Amino acid sequence: MINLISRTISQISSLLKGLQIKGFLAVVIVGFLVLTTNVSDGQNDKGLKERVREQVEQNDAQRPKTVGQWFKDARETEGSPGERLQKIGQQSGEAFKEFGSGYVEGAKETASDVGDSAAQTGKKILN
Repeated sequence: MINLISRTISQISSLLKGLQIKGFLAVVIVGFLVLTTNVSDGQNDKGLKERVREQVEQNDAQRPKTVGQWFKDARETEGSPGERLQKIGQQSGEAFKEFGSGYVEGAKETASDVGDSAAQTGKKILN
């Protein structure tokens, strides 16, 4: 009985030692990867900022495109709520119109792709 208990304790202690070594190796490998990997956070990428600004300014809508423009527009019409509501209505109409045109274009492309896929499938079936 004493022999069984001592074997069980020795197996548990060897298992714990193995886990400690595995954990230590995992920490060493992760540390090595973190220290040797060159990761750029992209904060100094001026090209990215310019590309984003081009995308924002791409459409010709008269509505504000950024939060700063929206606040500026709100300050300009601060004294007259009726004019502000009228501008909001016009801007919302432009936004829905822009969204609708994008939706129509996407639907046309999808329908075209589905038609092309159906034509190709029909050709494959006939062959």
